Amino acid sequence: MGFSRTLVPTQSPQADMLTSCMAGIGMNFTAVPSADPNIEDTILFASVEGVENYDLRVLAVLVTWFGIHAPWVNADRLTKIVEAQSSSRLRAFWSALASWHKKDRRFARLARLYVGQRQNLIETGTNFQVRRHGEDPRFEGSPIRVAANVLRDRTSNVLQPADLARHHNSYRYRVMMGPSFRADMWAALERDPTLSAAELARRTYGSFATAWHVKREFRLLSPASQHPKTLRPKPAKSA
Repeated sequence: MGFSRTLVPTQSPQADMLTSCMAGIGMNFTAVPSADPNIEDTILFASVEGVENYDLRVLAVLVTWFGIHAPWVNADRLTKIVEAQSSSRLRAFWSALASWHKKDRRFARLARLYVGQRQNLIETGTNFQVRRHGEDPRFEGSPIRVAANVLRDRTSNVLQPADLARHHNSYRYRVMMGPSFRADMWAALERDPTLSAAELARRTYGSFATAWHVKREFRLLSPASQHPKTLRPKPAKSA
């Protein structure tokens, strides 16, 4: 059976698992952090919890996290998995975050995903709150309207890049190599060098070709390859 690439996660995690995944990518929630959760999956499901289920605490931490860690997000994959969502509110939210980071051209397609009337993050009371507190500057002119007092921006709620790189292996490789499928594959192989190319591609949502090349490179640079045993000639038999 041939390899079939999948970019969109097949199912959402349970609430406790999502909290652990969010903690695993540096959001300071009270939970045991998951080990190296996928970054794009986690922020997508966090946005669903925040936007669709109106969990403003999760949404506030997510927006702060994105403000700090956006340079190391795989923008291409995030755009594709957001595009696959049926919720117009969710696409509007991510379009708004991408517009906030419009200087990063990687998010240009994500910013254009939503075309339509501007939506209020909170369906009731937004007009009053905006008149009283003004708009959140991070969302000004974007597809989402948010009053300035709704999503608290506390950097203490998320790990800084250097700290997250020490705890999240894939993030560390993204810092070194750029936010790509290749970086995630290197991190996955470091955890389990026995992964086949197909399984490596599935776990990281990458292509089989990229996984095959990364496995070859990983073998070449593995400790066993760097220090081959010296072959010594057998001693000559005495006459």
